[in-house]
Amino acid sequence: MGRLIYRDRASFDIDDRILAHLRIVIMNKLRRNEGFMLQLPVNEGVRQASIWVHASNALVLQFYGGREPAIDRELVDQMMHDASSADGLTLLSTGPVIAGPPPARAAR
Repeated sequence: MGRLIYRDRASFDIDDRILAHLRIVIMNKLRRNEGFMLQLPVNEGVRQASIWVHASNALVLQFYGGREPAIDRELVDQMMHDASSADGLTLLSTGPVIAGPPPARAAR
């Protein structure tokens, strides 16, 4: 189980596998100077919290697992697609909520 810390004010426990995929999404969105809304599960009786992910907001991602998780390219593509949607990217304790069909991938 890993942790995402947002602006030293809030922290969210997230499965290392999902956090590794989220890290890639965050890096790519911020590299393009694109902010996005991220909905996260909260443990303290609150259903979920929404945070605005942007280069001006400090984020820390901590991984506690012993091994680096394998990256699923299709999951990253789906999460990128969802992060670009009007509703942003929603994570549940079980992983990302798939909002719609992923973008078509070009044949190789």
